Amino acid sequence: MLTSTTIAATPRLFLRTPPVPTHNRYAGVADSRIQRGRKRSAAARPYSPGGMSSPAGLHRRPWLARLRRALLEESFVLHYQPIVSLRDGEVSHYEALVRLADDPAGHLVAPGRFLPAAERYGLIREIDRVVLAQAIELLAGEHGERDTRIAINCSSLSITDGGMLGEIERRLAHARVDPARLVIEVTETAAISDMARARDFCAGVQALGCAVALDDFGAGFGSFQYLKHLPFEYLKIDGDFIRGLPSSPQDRLVVEALVGLANGMGKQTIAEYVGDAATVEVLRELGVDYAQGFEVGRPHPVVPLAA
Repeated sequence: MLTSTTIAATPRLFLRTPPVPTHNRYAGVADSRIQRGRKRSAAARPYSPGGMSSPAGLHRRPWLARLRRALLEESFVLHYQPIVSLRDGEVSHYEALVRLADDPAGHLVAPGRFLPAAERYGLIREIDRVVLAQAIELLAGEHGERDTRIAINCSSLSITDGGMLGEIERRLAHARVDPARLVIEVTETAAISDMARARDFCAGVQALGCAVALDDFGAGFGSFQYLKHLPFEYLKIDGDFIRGLPSSPQDRLVVEALVGLANGMGKQTIAEYVGDAATVEVLRELGVDYAQGFEVGRPHPVVPLAA
């Protein structure tokens, strides 16, 4: 979870400048609507009012000790959001979205509240490895004889530290999971810190047999540079171009151009932040391959077993 689009001469594309360095890279499509619509912004969207811990007061807590304790006590959990084919409605794969389950009131803490601190204190790599371990455990478990595929995000520190690729290989081999069932998502801002290492990392992921997705594509001026230098299978179109798509000729033009570009490179496109049926129809018309968002599927703590 291909149609082709021929693009005539179009006006020059001016893509949005990136926000401050990204942190909330696990928030996923479902986490976009508390504050701004970016996955790695300062807050993430809850399932319902009160469903996630309120941002109020959380920034005053001792995050370093709290995150260390959460790692020791295994307090991080994953929810899974489907990525659905716009051709036949079938689920292509699920994106794993991390939450912190240590709130005294029992609410899940949104990633926008703890991932910035995890990066600041150098704990983001450990969290990346927790996400990897839980995703592979799910693939090796009751989904082991099925075709379920999971996408996980990798932080810039994990991409450039030289150890994550070996960790992926070891865990896949130990669990006897087909690497083709794992998708690694890389954002522009994760790659920009060291393009050469990011390129080597993506190539290494593909050599293992996993797929690579370029996440939040179009968020910055350097987007097309990443297309040239980073190997990938999926192009995830940034939500800024999707949320207002039915009523925005400019967004429609950008999405149409990106679909044509991806098709020309033999890649597939995924639209993020798909929130209503009207957007789904426009995406189908423009030839986008897959959709992710509340309109096609909300995150859940378990992946449904196929019948």
